[in-house]
Order: sequence, then structure tokens, then C-alpha cells
Amino acid sequence: MIYIGLDDTDTRETPGTNKLAMHLAGLLDDRYITHWIVRHQLLEDPRVPCTNRNGCVSLQLEPLGDTSLPALIDYLRDVIIRWCPEGSDPGLCVIDSNPERLIPWGRRVQTELVEQSAAIDLARTLGIHLEPLGGTGGGVIGALAAVGLLATWNSGRVIHAHRAPPNAFALTGTHAAEKIYASGVDDILSIVDGRRVETGEVDLVKRLRPNMRDGRVTLYVARAENGWQAQRIVA
Repeated sequence: MIYIGLDDTDTRETPGTNKLAMHLAGLLDDRYITHWIVRHQLLEDPRVPCTNRNGCVSLQLEPLGDTSLPALIDYLRDVIIRWCPEGSDPGLCVIDSNPERLIPWGRRVQTELVEQSAAIDLARTLGIHLEPLGGTGGGVIGALAAVGLLATWNSGRVIHAHRAPPNAFALTGTHAAEKIYASGVDDILSIVDGRRVETGEVDLVKRLRPNMRDGRVTLYVARAENGWQAQRIVA
């Protein structure tokens, strides 16, 4: 498997990193299966320069046949540089083994203010490909963290899951729990007591926004007047 981390690839006026990740998955779909795209929440602090709420994005790819990691990195670099607008500070991380090495860094970046130099030094020590691709290059902090947080299998909001039907997470409105399960969700859980919800109507509020919990696509809900209402969890 190959793990990719992206961060700080946009401005307030341009498409976000989630969209870039989906764009990359589409471009690569003849060479790689994109198993996961997950958005992770990092530290929210006024001292942290970020576009919106300081999130980063991870991807997990499975090569189809023989592939070259350096060639993939070159391709990603070219696409990202052309995608990212002036004013963004993108960073890219790519590894093909032992992403668990980065779990402590990912958890740290969720709770502490860290320096760009610390991310670069850690990647160099571990022999991990990490590079700034424009601006200040500050996105290297979150790009490195994204890989570590994906490796926990217990962080973030799922943007794409390969086993889910196409466009499953674009589902909007109110739907029966059974339909939501058919859309790729593994568990619908009460946010109050963790009980698994098997039946009833679920108001998705904006759209289907499940979380990654223990490697499973999990939607949290709370009791509502006519059934259940989805809860937005960003951690």
C-alpha cells in the first residue's frame, strides 16, 4: 500500500484539499485503487495559519501491477503544483511502508503547535518523502500528520471508501438506516451511549459525513423528533 498526505493546498476562494484528493484519485484510477480518502482535524489555534479549520487529508492507494514510487511522486508533484493557487502553502508526504511510525507525530499535531522544521527533520530521520510545493511550504506539517493519523484507523471524516458505491458520501436528506448502511456505512451509532442503530429514519442534515473509527465507516447520530439526526464529528 501507498500512503499520501496533503495539506494547505487551497485558499478561501478555491476548491479545498478534499477535492484535490478526489481529483488525484480520479487521475490515478487506471493505475491504483484508492481505498481511502480521509480528512483529519489538526490543532485549531489562532497562531496556526490555515485556510479554514486546519484539516489535512490522507489517501491510501493500492497499486495495480508494477509501479514506481519515484514516478508516482513526480506525477503527484506536477498535478499538485498546477492545482494549488497563489497564496497556498502545500505540502506532500508519500510513503509505501510502516505508516505507524508517524502516529505520534499525527497525534502531536492535533494538540500542539509545531514548527515546519520539526516535520522536515522527522521525515529526514525516518527516510520518508516529504516536500513543500509552494508558498511557505507550511503544509508539510499536516501532510506528515495525515499519514500518521490514517495509520491509527481511528481518526477523521471519511471522504471516500473504495467499498462504498460511487458518490455514496454525497447522499443528502433523510433516509432509512437500511439505505445508509447500503451506502457504505458500517455502523450507525448513538452518540449518547454507542448503541448501534439498525432501523429508523436518519436526517443527514447536510450530507452523509461519516467518521473513521476502528477501521470502520461510522456515522454518529442523536435522537430527533422523528427518528435520528446525524452528528458532525470532526476529530
